[in-house]
Amino acid sequence: MTALVQAVLGGIGLWVAGVPFAPLLTAVMFVLCIAQVGAFPVLLPAVAWVFWTGSVGWGVFLLVWSILIGTLDNFLRPVLIKQGVDLPFVVVFAGVLGGLVSLGLIGIFVGPVVLAVTHTLAEAWVAAEPGSR
Repeated sequence: MTALVQAVLGGIGLWVAGVPFAPLLTAVMFVLCIAQVGAFPVLLPAVAWVFWTGSVGWGVFLLVWSILIGTLDNFLRPVLIKQGVDLPFVVVFAGVLGGLVSLGLIGIFVGPVVLAVTHTLAEAWVAAEPGSR
């Protein structure tokens, strides 16, 4: 879902800035976002091309837009993961980042699950009566 959002928003930015082949570049962005590379390898050369053609205003717009699109993944993924879970946002966010750092792509999904189970077990343990431990 985050790859689709990043690619569509990046494609809209390319189209508005007047970059040629925006639909093709949007498809490439989508594939790169799915592969966890991100949209920057497409957007940054497009920004350079817009500046090269002499459109400084559109170049600045596309640069700011590219930074927003490139960092959107860091905020959108935890929000989407939290949708079906009754956990604090910080736990989900830490699970996504920790899982990504420790296990790579698969860790994006494993990290929040491990922290969710740990959080649930810790809450149950704290809520248990003192004599039942």
